[in-house]
Amino acid sequence: MSIKRDTITLQPDFRFLLAHPAHLIALGFGSGLAPKAPGTVGTVLGLPLFWLIATTAPDLPNRIILLVATFLLGIWACGRTGRALGVPDHGGMVWDEIVAFALVLLFAPPGWPWIALAFALFRLFDILKPWPIRFADTHLKNGFGVMFDDLLAAGYAIAVIKGLQWLV
Repeated sequence: MSIKRDTITLQPDFRFLLAHPAHLIALGFGSGLAPKAPGTVGTVLGLPLFWLIATTAPDLPNRIILLVATFLLGIWACGRTGRALGVPDHGGMVWDEIVAFALVLLFAPPGWPWIALAFALFRLFDILKPWPIRFADTHLKNGFGVMFDDLLAAGYAIAVIKGLQWLV
């Protein structure tokens, strides 16, 4: 446990992960416990989430409905987990990356080169946080804020992919 700005900030561990279903979800089923680059590790789990949604839902509208449900689940899970950790947007909370990357994959063409490009673009925009992502990241709090800035990064990645598709 470390002290940060007069509040107690917990460092999540396996015991914390299993203490509540919200923690399990927000911490990406343990991927957020990675000692280095938990956001990148968590982003990888967007691929199986996308495959699960793609095989479960027959068409784009139903896939979007499932992604909206995972987004709403993330608002709850990240909000609760952030409060338990004492940090609204703890680096170990990666459900936002998982859901946002699944969204990017929903609009990317099939094939490993496009998946790799989608991954790289999403991580780039999530890390650099161009406007309005940085604004959302600094001004929106709790579970919605955690989820929303990654949704914006996904939007940037989708726009670049669609632009490249148009050029190719």
